[in-house]
Amino acid sequence: MSPLPSDQADFLRIPEAKREYNELLFAEVARRYDLVTRALSLGRDQAWKRALLDSLPVGDASPACRTPVCVDLACGTGDVTFALARRYPQATVCGVDLTPEMLAIARARNHFPNVSLELGDMHQLPFASASVDIVTGSYALRNAPALTVALEEIHRVLRPGGTAAFLDFSKSPHRVWQRLTYCVLYVWGAFWGLVLHRQPAVYAYIAKSLWHFPDRVALRQELSHAGFMEVSSRQFYFGTLEMITVVPVPRADAHGPCT
Repeated sequence: MSPLPSDQADFLRIPEAKREYNELLFAEVARRYDLVTRALSLGRDQAWKRALLDSLPVGDASPACRTPVCVDLACGTGDVTFALARRYPQATVCGVDLTPEMLAIARARNHFPNVSLELGDMHQLPFASASVDIVTGSYALRNAPALTVALEEIHRVLRPGGTAAFLDFSKSPHRVWQRLTYCVLYVWGAFWGLVLHRQPAVYAYIAKSLWHFPDRVALRQELSHAGFMEVSSRQFYFGTLEMITVVPVPRADAHGPCT
């Protein structure tokens, strides 16, 4: 895989270029993705994803909650997708990812009859409007080629009363913490990129992508503008990561929420 283009600022602001690079990046890291995710998180990744699942509606609260339609964005090798299937055994669960190499690994691991895994783009989800009850995304929004477009698409497919929960690296609104987080992530990611791929840029991209991602305050403004209301959030690792759970703003024709 080629290293990142030298003009990072311009590159990460061009949706098509960012999408193409993400396809190359995740094709390259697919075989080692689970290993490096655990290494980068010092083994805490699965605990954070369990917290993400725990923020979702309780499965036995109502018939609608027992049989939701769930979509896991940027599903990668499928760990959150399969966790959704375990949490909601009667649900219809679909994992969506941009990278065939990631989906190949997820499909080989899939033993759930209610799970499908589809090649797709957050900018154009293969679901009808107001057809999905639950959307999850772990390390998804930061990699969206255009965040505004992705959020609008998530809002489109969610039913009134639906829930979306996102886990990702988080950017402080304070400049000093931004730079500290950037430096730590850049060095830590570059180390693992060098060890596993002989290319520091592979995981140093995490820091680069976070630098151009909205900070926590601006992200909430983006969510609000897209029609979402925050219901809960939780930070991990001194604010380096954050989980946010949101619901679509109720409309006049909305049905009761699944809670």
